[in-house]
Amino acid sequence: MIVWIIFIAFVLVFLALDLGVFHKNDHVIKSKEAGIWTAIWITVAFSFSGVIYWLFNFGIVDNPTGLTPNNAVLKYITGYLIELSLSVDNIFVIAVIFSSFKIPPLYQHRVLFWGILGAIVFRALMIFFGVALITKFEWIIYIFGIFLLYTAFNMLKGDDDDFDPKNSFVFKMIKKIYPVSSNMNGHDFFVKRMNVNAATPLFVALIVIELTDILFALDSIPAILAITADPFIVFSSNILAILGLRSMYFLVSRMLEKFRYINYSLVVILAFVGLKMLFSHYIELPEWVSLAVISVALASGVLASMFIKERE
Repeated sequence: MIVWIIFIAFVLVFLALDLGVFHKNDHVIKSKEAGIWTAIWITVAFSFSGVIYWLFNFGIVDNPTGLTPNNAVLKYITGYLIELSLSVDNIFVIAVIFSSFKIPPLYQHRVLFWGILGAIVFRALMIFFGVALITKFEWIIYIFGIFLLYTAFNMLKGDDDDFDPKNSFVFKMIKKIYPVSSNMNGHDFFVKRMNVNAATPLFVALIVIELTDILFALDSIPAILAITADPFIVFSSNILAILGLRSMYFLVSRMLEKFRYINYSLVVILAFVGLKMLFSHYIELPEWVSLAVISVALASGVLASMFIKERE
């Protein structure tokens, strides 16, 4: 338990420094700054694999699945790469939400910061219940596998191309429950006009992003649970990937159109993980195979986007 407390404290300290020191004043995040922060978060995440080895080598953290230190590191890195790759789709949706609600670039970092806090809480709950389900009911892994294959199929068809946050069920429900203002009030989430409190577009965008993140977690968490049911590895890899999502958004959102083949990479990753879940009781793949498939799928999508010319 002490390891969990220290890890969560570590995350909260980083978030406090982020908003209270590095981004104390609202400003537009340029590509150079986003690139530096993305590199920092990726470095922190990969460096944490050394901490994972140390924890499992000396038995400091609970090890319910009996992992060796080397296997624990491989599973952590694989889980991190899965979450990072699936975040690309999340980035696209966030860009659509910001555009739909006309959120100025000046305040986008603030919205994403509070969105990260909510995501940590919700994902912790989902991971806890997901691990508990797989541990108690082994057959649930087949349901997760079928769900991932279904998601991969829908992604291949491209059913989400016409997503419009303002026509979503969530936005309509917010307007029914609480007054919504169409005007911004600096970086405030609420505004008081004529003695009536109303939510600004910033708050509406935050809620929509929060709920869409929960939907994305329905894909990513089962995908990581296919790699390992160790709760600490699942939680740490997931959270460290999410922490880097904000800077990654400001870096990648401007280049999404260039990476037009990355969706096929995500289809391959989800399909592979789904099949791995379905055959988990019959075929046991070495951890390096999963890591290799995910790495090759991502690299292929990026390289294809760079070198295959788009048709007129």
